[in-house]
Amino acid sequence: MGFPRAYAEFTNPEDDTEVYRLDLTWLTSRWECIFGAGCPGIYADAPENGCCTLGAHFADADDEKRVKKAVKQLTPDLWEHYKEGKKRGWVELEDDDTVSPGEEPDRKTRVVDGACIFHNSKDFPGGYGCALHHLANKQGRHFHETKPDVCWQLPIRRQFREVERTDGTNYTEVSIGEYSRDGWGPGGHDLDWYCTANTEAHHGREPVYVNNKPELVALMGKKGYQLLKQYCEEFESRRGTLLRHPADPAD
Repeated sequence: MGFPRAYAEFTNPEDDTEVYRLDLTWLTSRWECIFGAGCPGIYADAPENGCCTLGAHFADADDEKRVKKAVKQLTPDLWEHYKEGKKRGWVELEDDDTVSPGEEPDRKTRVVDGACIFHNSKDFPGGYGCALHHLANKQGRHFHETKPDVCWQLPIRRQFREVERTDGTNYTEVSIGEYSRDGWGPGGHDLDWYCTANTEAHHGREPVYVNNKPELVALMGKKGYQLLKQYCEEFESRRGTLLRHPADPAD
């Protein structure tokens, strides 16, 4: 956190009331998810859980509805906690001690045996990791169609901000960047390990904007992604070592 970054901005080609703000330093970094390939997890006492330890908060009702549709398609051979989920449900409310006074608690996936209810253990025959991820693979779909928004987006972060110009007009700034430790709130500093800031997860063969194209297209549309790609390619051709992500390996 706190290192210099390069940004680019352009108007959303499909909505002129929005302006995309791209974190080029992050999008051209060599981060790649290493779950199941050396990821030590966010907590030292639960290394096999990756970042699935806390369960997933739903972004909104549509997010939960989409996941619900996917859950109906899960079978015992894909989901280790199938019986538990069917019997007692797979949604819970966040803990009361994390909710500010006057606010409603968020709905989230249940935590069972120390991790999200959809997390399969390493010895489960149906496959280690997210059951919803395995469902997408089995059906030939991308996992952004089956997993909660926060899960398939992480560690890409999309944020919205209303901006007033000096002439009194307004636009919505849509930032596309890195979900760094501070994105987790104050508790992010208590994580024992987190992938975006560590070199172990920055050895991808392709940069984030290429390797995570399906997620970026889902977040900003095909036309928006094409412009993002052009800005990233231009930045890569010019940057040298300047404004490189500090977790990236040296050339």
